[in-house]
Amino acid sequence: MATPKQRLPVPPGPDAPLRGGPIRRFFQLVGPGVITGAADDDPSGITTYSVTGAQFGTSLLWTAVVTWPLMAMVQMMCARIGMVTGQGLAAALQRKLPRSLVLLAAIALFLANTLNVGADLAGMADAASDLTGWSSGLFVVIFGVGIAALTIRIPYARIAAILKWLVLVLFGYGVAAFLTHPAWGSVLHDTFSPSWPRSHEARMMLVALLGTTISPYLFFWQSSQEVEEEKAAGRRERVQRVGATPIELRNRRIDVGFGTFFSNLVMFFIIVTCAMTLHRSGQTQIQTSREAAAALRPLAGNLATLLYTVGIIGVGLLAIPTLTGSTAYAFAETLRWRQGLDKKFAQARPFYAVVIASSLCGVLLNFLHINPVKALVWSAVVNGVLAPFLIIGVLLVASDRKIMKDQTSPLLSRLVVGATAIVMFAAGAGIIWG
Repeated sequence: MATPKQRLPVPPGPDAPLRGGPIRRFFQLVGPGVITGAADDDPSGITTYSVTGAQFGTSLLWTAVVTWPLMAMVQMMCARIGMVTGQGLAAALQRKLPRSLVLLAAIALFLANTLNVGADLAGMADAASDLTGWSSGLFVVIFGVGIAALTIRIPYARIAAILKWLVLVLFGYGVAAFLTHPAWGSVLHDTFSPSWPRSHEARMMLVALLGTTISPYLFFWQSSQEVEEEKAAGRRERVQRVGATPIELRNRRIDVGFGTFFSNLVMFFIIVTCAMTLHRSGQTQIQTSREAAAALRPLAGNLATLLYTVGIIGVGLLAIPTLTGSTAYAFAETLRWRQGLDKKFAQARPFYAVVIASSLCGVLLNFLHINPVKALVWSAVVNGVLAPFLIIGVLLVASDRKIMKDQTSPLLSRLVVGATAIVMFAAGAGIIWG
């Protein structure tokens, strides 16, 4: 069956031919998938991975392998929903679920994301303070207000271009891991020999890892950015965005596959770095990212510490717009506000009000003496408990022929995403009844 995009005269979009050399073609191809994958390694995620390596060594390293296909399938399903329906995830969910349930999910997303923003700002501020010697409280305000202002003022196309380049900062964690001279035999064994965690603390960390890897905010961001990409290509009307061509779907699979693989590779290197240094030396109790960086210095050297610290700032600049933006999209689509990062502030005041509120609440959390590590770990745990319910909603939408215009997700994809929900339900149950 021909898709609406094949029938309607629309401007060239994401299926336009790639031009130029290999590097230029690669950057033309990658987009929402790579940005979303990199945003998953935000400062709170980095600290969660660091705590994992410090407390449990390499025993949970297998999660970096196991979660990659799960994350990739879920993100591709969300991307397909945005590409085929021409709407974001919250709008699509309302076609299968009561609006009250979707609004409840948006509220939960706001709470979890705001905790994440607060923890991310704390990590970025500590890193900047270590580099400059200035007050971390000052940097919390600078980063929080500055990122919100730039998110509002800069058009989506420019934001996307900036975020693509910020992804490169994550390569530093691979370098840092090799500087620790890992025992690769032990690392590879624990990577490819999964073992179910026995202690309650380890099971709780497993849920935190799942929650920070397969995060609800990424679902909303991925689908909404597909819509933004098409708007940027000139497809302003929803009727022009409905349906997806085979080339578009193929390109997005490559984009999402690479983005999620790179995200989990960074997760792998951070756990290895902290396992080979902090855990090995008996420093298993990390309270802040600053403590992790300071502890790394005598064990891994100044360069490894510098890469770890600079990486936190870089990914924070990438992740916070994703966190606040995904919350704004969820509310705007649910309550039918005008929305989009392509809009000016006067055109979408409620949408940008959510961005501002989430940012300012994140700043405020840092002045209420809330332990940022506990906040981010609990945020990851909450995400890990809530994500499977949202995944079920995504699966229902992606399997509906009417909503998906006969372009439903492939059977294998639906089976893997269903299995992902079951795994996350089981992990959450392990905490409650373990």
